[in-house]
Amino acid sequence: MIEYENLHKVNQKLFNVYKLSFDAFLESGWYVLGDNVKNFEQEFAHYCNAKHCIGVASGLDALILAISAFDFPKESEILVPSNTYIATILAIIRNGFKPILVEPDKATYTIDPSRIEEKITSKTKAILVVHLYGKMCDMDPILKLAHHYNLQIIEDAAQAHGAMYKNQKAGTFGVGCFSFYPTKNLGALGDAGAIVTSDEHLAQTFKSLRNYGSNVKYYNDKVGYNSRLDEIQAGFLSLKLEILDEINTHKRALAKIYFENLDSRFIMPIVDEHHYDVYHIFNIRYHKRDVLRAYLLAQGVKTEIHYPVAPHHQEAMKGILGGSYPISEEIHRTTLSLPISYSHTKEEVLRVCEIMNAF
Repeated sequence: MIEYENLHKVNQKLFNVYKLSFDAFLESGWYVLGDNVKNFEQEFAHYCNAKHCIGVASGLDALILAISAFDFPKESEILVPSNTYIATILAIIRNGFKPILVEPDKATYTIDPSRIEEKITSKTKAILVVHLYGKMCDMDPILKLAHHYNLQIIEDAAQAHGAMYKNQKAGTFGVGCFSFYPTKNLGALGDAGAIVTSDEHLAQTFKSLRNYGSNVKYYNDKVGYNSRLDEIQAGFLSLKLEILDEINTHKRALAKIYFENLDSRFIMPIVDEHHYDVYHIFNIRYHKRDVLRAYLLAQGVKTEIHYPVAPHHQEAMKGILGGSYPISEEIHRTTLSLPISYSHTKEEVLRVCEIMNAF
């Protein structure tokens, strides 16, 4: 059986240093916002070529705090791609604002810049871009629109650790929000997240918001949260960050095998010179997706669907998200995620290609 993901195998190379990290944490006697968090924040900010990284409890919390920091007026609208994972939309709703869906580009799966302007109103305050599957959005036209209409840029970079657009890292075009959920390219051993910014004032605001709205113990200047990056996870993340480029390089090599060997019947991700893609997910599209998936499972290949239900079709979004989004619906109906883990071998991916081509 070729598994879709095996987190034991993914992390096995680091087991010994993880154990040493945990022992050092245990002996330190400092278990919240200690040296592990400080060190990782410095290291990840440096990796992203940003000035500040603020560790928080999850990727969703990173998005919630990022939006909260801007103090947008009530009834504000935030633009967001119609095919994103639900967390991106939940962050907008949890702040009391209205998500406005924008269709993606069917070739890149990221928000279509040509469809953004038609959704901008006097209530629009931000564009929440999502660098989906490990590919960054086409940022130049988005930044141009944001500048013209005085909109904030918030980046959901949960799937884009190390991805680049024109040699600039994900998370550095606006306020960058990252998840370190265990399946990510830079995955912790539990929930974890971070916000990246080069704005000093915003950095201090995020630090306050994650810690009950306090910069000085027992003195609370803001209505904050308890959303601190766990000290244990920060230690693990520092160790894994050392091999993140190796992980991304390996996944890019596996993607290359798919590109060179898969039958042209399967619609594959688009590649261009301006994007350095890190393939958190390698998705293909096929008109008989469910039949193909069942066939692959019968042949010993496990796959996933990212994602089976469009956000506006989710039960939780009834009365919140309306309208018709045919491009998003087609993507959700036809997309299939193939094995492309750090633990997979080139031989396994070649075998997946052989099995798919025989379908």
